[in-house]
Amino acid sequence: MGIAKQMFSQDLDSLESFVSGPLLELAERSSDEDSLRAVFQKCRLTYKKIEHLTEYYFPATSRILNGPPLPEYELEENKTFEPGGLQVIEEMVYPFDTSARADLVKEIRKMQPELRRCRELWTVTELTEAHLFDAVRLQLFRDITLGISGFDTPISFTAIPELTANLQALRRYVDLFPGEKDAELDLLFQKAIAFTQKNPNFDTFDRLSFVSDYINPLTGRLLDYQKALGYAPFKDLLPLRGDARTLFDKNLFNPDFYTGDANAFSNKDKVVLGERLFYETRLSANDARSCASCHQPDKAFTDGLPKSAGLKGASVARNAPTLFYAALQEKHFYDQRASSLEAQSQDVIQNHDEMHGSLSEACVRLKKDSAYVALFKKAFPTLEEIQPAHVMNALASYERTLLPFDSRFDRYMRGEKTLLNGSEKRGFNLFMGKAKCGTCHFMPIFNGTVPPTFTHSESEVLGVMTAPISGKIDADEGRGAAYPTMPDLKHAFKIPTVRNVARTAPYMHNGAYRTLEQVVDFYDHGGAVGFGLNLPNQTLPADSLRLDALEKSDLVAFMEALTDLDVIQLSKNSKLSRNSRNLGSPPSTLVGVQ
Repeated sequence: MGIAKQMFSQDLDSLESFVSGPLLELAERSSDEDSLRAVFQKCRLTYKKIEHLTEYYFPATSRILNGPPLPEYELEENKTFEPGGLQVIEEMVYPFDTSARADLVKEIRKMQPELRRCRELWTVTELTEAHLFDAVRLQLFRDITLGISGFDTPISFTAIPELTANLQALRRYVDLFPGEKDAELDLLFQKAIAFTQKNPNFDTFDRLSFVSDYINPLTGRLLDYQKALGYAPFKDLLPLRGDARTLFDKNLFNPDFYTGDANAFSNKDKVVLGERLFYETRLSANDARSCASCHQPDKAFTDGLPKSAGLKGASVARNAPTLFYAALQEKHFYDQRASSLEAQSQDVIQNHDEMHGSLSEACVRLKKDSAYVALFKKAFPTLEEIQPAHVMNALASYERTLLPFDSRFDRYMRGEKTLLNGSEKRGFNLFMGKAKCGTCHFMPIFNGTVPPTFTHSESEVLGVMTAPISGKIDADEGRGAAYPTMPDLKHAFKIPTVRNVARTAPYMHNGAYRTLEQVVDFYDHGGAVGFGLNLPNQTLPADSLRLDALEKSDLVAFMEALTDLDVIQLSKNSKLSRNSRNLGSPPSTLVGVQ
């Protein structure tokens, strides 16, 4: 791996030379916007040659070099850290305002110590073949999630040429592995590179074909090559399984990663118990309701209401979100106040407006039920006494199975190429391109869990209104209510998944948007600011997307193609048995959805 280390060092030196040389010089002295942008683009293209290794080994430094142009928060310490790097600089050179020259120079100079730090860290980093395979694989996943969406090039729209540069660099690194070369793998790299070069236009680039026809075969072949050379995929407990062939493998994710506690890992018996508890009314006050009262399987685990009905008749504060894919996120609730599914279930059960139950009292009652005692002992073999933690973990274990990944879109990505029509295909390309949906609803979960590591879940400030065209921002402060000294978090809400979104109306945290068409129109306008409202901390770009009627229709069609077949079947079953099913009896078809 010595040559690979040298190659990285050389490209890092080139990046530092561009940053400290022509980029800084032009920023300090020139008013030639075109020249400044040209050098800036050289910096970005050079960074793309090393991104797979900087992100893999030095993620904190990478965020400073090319992180989102938004503040980062240390909530426990009540601190805010300002962004920096190439994305911040992009905002300053598109367009270049000479009156802000000092700020631009400051941002460029901030990169210099980080590049030096990167070099220092690299000298003591041990690069192994297995780690290089892993870094290349993750970078290919980054390319088809963040890269093609323009996540880090939202103004310059140079994502596709940068994709070309990155793929060319990855091909060079893969060629360095010892042993017999894989001609088929190299050919797949060449074809993917040629595809990006054929149409570098951001708006018209065919992302669906690129992912399904080029990168999916490439990542699969890369895994075969890795195994052929004798480098076993990593088995560490990470969000992504090390032996996944593509980003669309049905069992791509390790939901137990998000527990943070080996004792909380799922097993089949916990899931069986958890599903039964999900429909158990004894967890609530006066046996009034169960989890399924507001999270109904036939409605994709929502309830179809703008805001769920509270115990005392009035509505609760927010819309009931789907539980499908809830396991694949770092934080829970719209305001991200819970750090695990276990904590989320405790909060709901004890909430006065929702279930107003007592976990301790529920445990006392469950101990008197011999059937439950047997289920608990089977799920927790060392159990001495049923405790609230066991109830919470069983419920969470059940929720961690709700990961079907079985929509027509998923099956298309696994090779069933007849399952998407023309409108849905165009809709995907819009979602991941011009409409910018994919820069927040990250593929393949299509929520705010950031690829390709999937360890962090983001929130956004959109300025959701009390009604689609009310002209009044909803009063709910979201995350900001818990952090009043951090004004940037006011009206910030977790980014939910859009999987099964066709079955989870109404939309937004307040349930004020009845249709997907209304939601698309809100984004097309640019959120609250785009509608002319005052929201200085809005993170959604305020510029109109300029979508025409056909494009909006195609977007909705694609989102409807994200409906899991399990959800469709549950809905059909519900129509047949709506009058006979007891919410205290779980539908057995749900156990082990994953």
